[in-house]
Amino acid sequence: MIEKPQSDGRQVPLPPGERSGAALRRPGEGGLAPKPAPNTKALARQMRKQPTDAEHLLWFELRNRQLNGFRFNRQVRIGTYICDFCCRAQKLVIELDGSHHVLIEASDALRTVWLTQNGYSVLRFWNDEVAFERAAVLETILAALEGRLKPPHPTQASAQLRFAVPSYSSPRWGEEKDHRLHRGKPS
Repeated sequence: MIEKPQSDGRQVPLPPGERSGAALRRPGEGGLAPKPAPNTKALARQMRKQPTDAEHLLWFELRNRQLNGFRFNRQVRIGTYICDFCCRAQKLVIELDGSHHVLIEASDALRTVWLTQNGYSVLRFWNDEVAFERAAVLETILAALEGRLKPPHPTQASAQLRFAVPSYSSPRWGEEKDHRLHRGKPS
């Protein structure tokens, strides 16, 4: 808990959700974000060692900053979830969905809502799209990273699940700096 000094030198705890300088926390920031479950670390490691065919194909294109210098990680733990790919600098999550995701669309929607409430944009692709239309997938990812991809109209529920933007404005590298530590734009 953050404490502020009183005039007599004693430390008084701040109310929950506040920090010094009267800046309020945003969702997913600081102590409010759920911690990853202990077993997700081992599961993420196992998933990195045994990728699906689609994950392997996309990782070949994203690794080592090959996509215009943007850095990606795979099987990233964010909150209680493990995301297939994440560009942390741009707060973009990429999820690859196989046929079984048709059965778990509701849980995918909850995951997308949580990620967007915590400042991440989410792109979803079917495994077949990665396998057979990789150039289009990479162009879509690049458009999202560069801010050229427009969010779908709210009435398009299926499109909303495929590309979701953060529910609050989240500073990205090179934009206005706030309390977060920025090290520079990816090269």
